[in-house]
Amino acid sequence: MWLSGRAGWAEAAAHLKAVLMRAAKNRFADGHRATTSKEVRILRKLGKLFSGEAYARTGRKLRRALTPIPIPPLLRKIDKQRLSEIQQRYADSPENYAKYADVERWLRRHSKRVQDLHLHRSSPKEILDLGCGGGFFLFIAKQFGHSVQGLDIDEFPLLGELVALMEVPRKVWRIEAFKALPDFGRQFDLITAFSTRFNRDAQDRHVWGVQEWEFFLDDLARNIKPGGEVFLEINSGKMGQYYPRDVQELFRRRGASLERDYVYFRRGIKATLLRAAIRGDENAE
Repeated sequence: MWLSGRAGWAEAAAHLKAVLMRAAKNRFADGHRATTSKEVRILRKLGKLFSGEAYARTGRKLRRALTPIPIPPLLRKIDKQRLSEIQQRYADSPENYAKYADVERWLRRHSKRVQDLHLHRSSPKEILDLGCGGGFFLFIAKQFGHSVQGLDIDEFPLLGELVALMEVPRKVWRIEAFKALPDFGRQFDLITAFSTRFNRDAQDRHVWGVQEWEFFLDDLARNIKPGGEVFLEINSGKMGQYYPRDVQELFRRRGASLERDYVYFRRGIKATLLRAAIRGDENAE
């Protein structure tokens, strides 16, 4: 039977899950040993093969191939002499962040993000990138006519040199729990944050929960235009410890679609019931 569209993939995934559950129950009923970790990994991979997630990922790869972003023209827009000097300074650095001096590598990585958000084919947008790092994503977006603004801490000198090299405007600011973002004097069509680190402390002892994320989402809602987009890529950790289920459910309630560590609000962020009621009272007055 041929399956078409997301509905077909979802139906196949549900069917496969039911089959696997029945198989597991039969093994237990027949007195077989528990399923091994290797078998679990195989079953998970099979599940992903027939899931809507695989359908979406394959679609993104196909769209990237059909509308590529050439890297050489981007590199030609960067001052070669200044870049060479930066790379020489950090060539022997033991610091982990020195890897960002390999500009071509990071432009290639971020070009995929620009493609996935369709920024290489859209009308000009105002974009805010939280934790902008070396400014690679915003630099590429700027080449397609978008107005960009970065925000990040000023902890690693190399990243400051890179955003200056690529002429990406950056606001130095530390994102903290229950602390509003600075006033940018405008709202944005798109707010992004890739590989988030701001949602946990330096020692990874305190990780944002529902209340911290609720405040943050309300703040983002104030900074996007009506119907604007927010794309978050959560750095969930090897065991998913930085991305608990109750936080995932919060994102869904506020209108996001989730895929692995991707959180995508395509048409604004829904208000909570309490805030919606307050707004209703304000409008009535």
